Amino acid sequence: MAYIVYIIGVVLSIMAVIDIFKKNIGTVGKIICAVIVLCTSWIGLAVYYLFAKKHLEAWFK
Repeated sequence: MAYIVYIIGVVLSIMAVIDIFKKNIGTVGKIICAVIVLCTSWIGLAVYYLFAKKHLEAWFK
């Protein structure tokens, strides 16, 4: 069971990082966001998908 949760987390993290790198923001902003999402695991994914995804471009403009 834990293995399935781990795989789901890895897949969602990869999807979030790909989505971050598609955003229209600077390279430094992309790297900062990607590192934060990858280092904070499930909490970072939840914050990204529920809140930051919509506001990311406005924060880094």
